[in-house]
Amino acid sequence: MRRIIFNQKGGVGKSSITVNLAAISAAKGYKTLVIDLDVQGNSSAYLGVDINQPNDKTMAEVLNQTASWFAVSTPISHYPQPTAYDNLFIIPSSPKLDKLEIELERRYKIYKLRDVLDALENDFDRIYIDTPPNLNFYTKSGLIAAHKLLIPFDCDNFSQQALIKVMDNLAELRDDHNRNLELEGIVVNMFNAQAKFPRQIIEEIKTLGFPILTPYLPQSIKMKESHYQQRPMLHFDPKHKLTEQFIALYDGLEAAVTINTNV
Repeated sequence: MRRIIFNQKGGVGKSSITVNLAAISAAKGYKTLVIDLDVQGNSSAYLGVDINQPNDKTMAEVLNQTASWFAVSTPISHYPQPTAYDNLFIIPSSPKLDKLEIELERRYKIYKLRDVLDALENDFDRIYIDTPPNLNFYTKSGLIAAHKLLIPFDCDNFSQQALIKVMDNLAELRDDHNRNLELEGIVVNMFNAQAKFPRQIIEEIKTLGFPILTPYLPQSIKMKESHYQQRPMLHFDPKHKLTEQFIALYDGLEAAVTINTNV
């Protein structure tokens, strides 16, 4: 199962949600892979990978790999790198992705990631895909390759506008490239339970028919501390409320996957 986390608005917590859900998945016994498509490399850094250090097993190398009659490509199974946590692997981002994007578009490699993840399907139980904060080549590649979609949402008016724009763009991409892509729901992140405005925005989103997932992820300084320590919340502070909410969110998503699989 491949789950992508995407919103065209930056600063909504895509990398935090990606890494923390993946870490819980791994801790639950699923062999889990994180794919970092964002040139900023936040998911990579969160899991202890410095993308500025020499590394020939990044997403840049994966997507730029070409087979020919004269050269044998590195097997895809060699690219996932272990992290400090059991069952949790990553193919990190790279600064090379920035300059590589135009070349990949020119060569029409939009389906390359889907082929790569198809090849890794039997090696991993769960794959989590982190994306750039815009609908660029890498995001489209991830959406084409994914089975399920989560959209982070941080409860401000600009987020609401961005969400509507995201849904319009996703409808077109889904029709053209990946009719099996399923929107699992909107993840409310950095939620301030003491303020009225976030609840007002959430209610407005609900009236538009968007599926809002629960629980909401609370705003907490612990998340920044977790980033700094390069340890997902489950390993940084397992008893914290934010950790418990992440686990509850994960369990709800997995329960839905199980029900849909059994139907």
